[in-house]
Amino acid sequence: KARDAGSSHPAYASVVAAARSRQIQAVQAKGQSQALRDTSAYSSSINRQLARGSAGLTRQESAVAVQRSSSGSPVNSGATRRDWPFAKQRTDIQTGQRKPIDTSVAEPDVGYTWTEVDNYDTTVQHARPGQSEFDKWILGFDQTSNRYAEPDPNWRSKQDGTDARGFNTREQELHQKLPEPVSHGDPNCKIDLTFLIDGSWSIGKRRFRIQKQFLTEVAQVLDVGVAGPLMGIIQYGDDPSTEFNLRTHTNSRDLKLAIDKISQKGGMSNVGKALFYANKNFFSDANGNRGSAPNVAIALVDGWPTDKVEEASRLARESGINIFFVTIEGADEKEKHNVVEPNFVEKAVCRTNGFFSINVPSWFSLHKIVQPLVKRTCDIDRLVCSKTCLNSADIGFIIDGSSSVGTGNFRNVLQFVANITKEFEISDTDTRVGAVQYTYEQRLEFSFDKHSTKQELLNAIKRINYWSGGTSTGAAITYAYEQLFSKSKPNKRKIMIVITDGRSYDDVRIPASTVHRNGVIAYSIGIAWAVQDELEAIATDPDKEHAFFVDEFDNLYKYVSKIIQNICTEFNSQPRN
Repeated sequence: KARDAGSSHPAYASVVAAARSRQIQAVQAKGQSQALRDTSAYSSSINRQLARGSAGLTRQESAVAVQRSSSGSPVNSGATRRDWPFAKQRTDIQTGQRKPIDTSVAEPDVGYTWTEVDNYDTTVQHARPGQSEFDKWILGFDQTSNRYAEPDPNWRSKQDGTDARGFNTREQELHQKLPEPVSHGDPNCKIDLTFLIDGSWSIGKRRFRIQKQFLTEVAQVLDVGVAGPLMGIIQYGDDPSTEFNLRTHTNSRDLKLAIDKISQKGGMSNVGKALFYANKNFFSDANGNRGSAPNVAIALVDGWPTDKVEEASRLARESGINIFFVTIEGADEKEKHNVVEPNFVEKAVCRTNGFFSINVPSWFSLHKIVQPLVKRTCDIDRLVCSKTCLNSADIGFIIDGSSSVGTGNFRNVLQFVANITKEFEISDTDTRVGAVQYTYEQRLEFSFDKHSTKQELLNAIKRINYWSGGTSTGAAITYAYEQLFSKSKPNKRKIMIVITDGRSYDDVRIPASTVHRNGVIAYSIGIAWAVQDELEAIATDPDKEHAFFVDEFDNLYKYVSKIIQNICTEFNSQPRN
């Protein structure tokens, strides 16, 4: 305002003088040269105006010191502006001495009527970090004249395209390039995927580039993201190495850039080594493996591998990795004698039903299988190798609570149950555990759907109270089937583990045969006075793999690993068709 009005007006000349004084005080108090630099534009203007129009003025007061009478009429006129459009005597300026007004308070002088238009509040409403005291005073001097304030580049615009000072920001916003939205991934295809890409010399540079283009197209169709599929790449030659893991790139755009930078390793086509490597190193928590998502490994093979894949593939499948093979330009009849391992695809893939293998006659037609391959890898219900011996069972413990067991030994039995439970992956969708305690009668301690975490389950086992009574093992088997296994999920393996320390008062053969016919795999654990023929009748064939006897309760722990091993061996021996 001082610049616009000219320094010859006494009131505004006092404003300039007051501003100058405040600036000098702020600089001296803070000792910061930045304050002078921030206000250099104001200072140069003020110096010019001080030179022109501040002569004879001794009062340094804020402009809010302009006094009016209670009736609103001006007082103490006597100043004239030479350069105003209407040059006449102004009567609203008081030039005499008066007591300075304390501007630190927000309440106006008595007799002055405050309005929305005439609001001389000196409080800085929008102070920003780094402002000097002079800047704050100038910006807050007159909130009705914000157009004279220094523009704030961070000021947010209103919905009508103007900011709080009336500036139109639409045009500036149009020039700002909005960031492209990044997808969180397809939640219907939540898998952890690695490609084993062929970097051998036999593939050549041109086909290696085709392979990279294929990977880029797959990443785009998959819609990679943290809520959907994640993708990493292992390149194999003589030895495998990780190009990037699951957590390195979490969207298709970044994946494309990373794939473009992959250079060819060279060497042999050791696919078996790559499968060992993927199983041991790639699918780990440190590399971004989420646990809740199926693990998928897709091997791209030019012709045939130069090493054997059967053993490496078996170990990978038993770890829950769904192995796909894409073979390009396979061996013809004249070349088959060069293949190291005949039928290597069937020995490697998750299942031999054709779902997990694709043969492409030429590298130049590889792009045609992008959609079919993505569709298969996203069909989570058919990724059956994700199910392992440790995450796909409903296990029911049938616990002897008869008087012959005793309180101390009963705690040993519960510890045995807990030790077996610890080895499994426990959740609503993984392995579930239930328990029945029996004497002459039976009691459901907890069902399969009662506890969905391992810690909850272990706490529940610890809380089982010893019952005491007789021994009716046959009735307990029937009760357990009705209360537990008849409610088991169709895709779960049903495993019953019966623990007893003596001969049953009732028949066990008929109840055991019934549960066997209904798909329940039964293990029997006999202690002390248990009878061998009853243990064998309860157990699923072959008896030597499912029936165990220990002479002391304290020795139960020795059979934990044996039982887990047998459960997994039986699971992994299932047909792969």
